[in-house]
Amino acid sequence: MSHQLPDVQASRPDVSVGLSQVGVTGVEKLVKIDRGDDRPWVFMAEFSVFVDLPGERKGIDMSRNMEVIDEVLEAATREEAYRIEDVCGDAADRLLEKHDYTTTAKIEMTAELATREDTPASGRETQSTFTVIASAVADEEGTREEIGAEVTGMTVCPCSQGMSESRARDKLDELGVDDETAEAFLDAVPQPGHSQRGHATLTFTAEGAPEVDLLDVIDTARDSMSARIYNYAKRPDEDHMTYQAHADAKFVEDCVRTMAEDVVETYDHLEDDVVVHMKQSNDESIHQHNAHAEREISMGTLRDELAD
Repeated sequence: MSHQLPDVQASRPDVSVGLSQVGVTGVEKLVKIDRGDDRPWVFMAEFSVFVDLPGERKGIDMSRNMEVIDEVLEAATREEAYRIEDVCGDAADRLLEKHDYTTTAKIEMTAELATREDTPASGRETQSTFTVIASAVADEEGTREEIGAEVTGMTVCPCSQGMSESRARDKLDELGVDDETAEAFLDAVPQPGHSQRGHATLTFTAEGAPEVDLLDVIDTARDSMSARIYNYAKRPDEDHMTYQAHADAKFVEDCVRTMAEDVVETYDHLEDDVVVHMKQSNDESIHQHNAHAEREISMGTLRDELAD
């Protein structure tokens, strides 16, 4: 005689405390995004899947969560036109439908995207790699989707550069160079400052999906720092990047504020309730700590702040 296996997850826990997020992380799936006439994007993406859990239930059904993720991602690879953030949005909707005890479902995704571009001075073709960020939260009010990217670049500290300029000005004075010539030289030749590898993150979140192009988002994030960097560079490219960075020295705060200004100008079609998240983290070269700045704000509030 066979006995039905008990549904342990549905039983009451010893401690009746609700949990805001329960699920699985580190789920890897191959996702293909068809881009029409352009080359498709193929990602090895990593997903995290969460639902909330009421206090009277011991656990979630992990196998059901995995079934939903498999089902949604398999469908995503077959679609002819599929936005990355919609993969997360559809999965969150399905999770909410399949778990009658939950009120919120959340999907997070990261993946590496490689694009081809030319180096800035020698014009050699190279690849650049960026981290794609997507997520979705589904609840009784609807589904909000997020799309964006984290990129790397170069920054130069204005304070350090200012000290170098002061030293150079004193030396030029010792050499008998007149003030006008000295200032012209310093304007034309940016002085050294300690540099950092910067990590800029920019994402947009909206009801449904933000109306932004991922490649535009990547460009906005890259251009918020002192200079772009490239995986491959000849000597003229190295000179170009070094000069460009020192000609546009920026604190970590400047990078986020530059990003904010560009977001308002570039994405003026977005509704006021779209949320933009801007973040900059710099790996310091002369310190053991890193520098960090960020802002999460609605487009409407950001427009108002920059209009003042």
